[in-house]
Amino acid sequence: PLFAGMNGSAIENFSCVIYNICLMNCTWQAGRGAPADTQYFLYWQNLRDDGEMECELYIKDKNGRNVGCRFQNVKIIGRAYFVVNGSSRDSLIQFYDEYIELYNTEILTAPLNITARCTGDSAGCIITWHPPVTSHVKKVKCFQYEINIQNK
Repeated sequence: PLFAGMNGSAIENFSCVIYNICLMNCTWQAGRGAPADTQYFLYWQNLRDDGEMECELYIKDKNGRNVGCRFQNVKIIGRAYFVVNGSSRDSLIQFYDEYIELYNTEILTAPLNITARCTGDSAGCIITWHPPVTSHVKKVKCFQYEINIQNK
């Protein structure tokens, strides 16, 4: 059967975030119904590429159980497919899978080269900047900015 395994043994609260342009962290929690010896393994695939990749650097909890993964050199190419399998000596563990649009998970870097030129007259201040560096956004008009000015 498709969902073979103990009920409640699949991971919970799976999420991924991309930061610093090409780094990705994915995290999860062990299933509440999973036996104590359950170990989890993450595989993912960029749907425009071939080949599934296993996590190279797992994040472990104090019991040595895999609860996350760090990826380097991630390219944001549309949709990705994630699967987390589990294994236990005592029972079958349900798998978890999810499709994620990677660009929705990116934490953008700050805008670059921010300058403020202020004059004493009614013209006030002119603030300029360049868009943040990102691995996938090519159109500058895609960005929205918020300026928070505080008097010092």
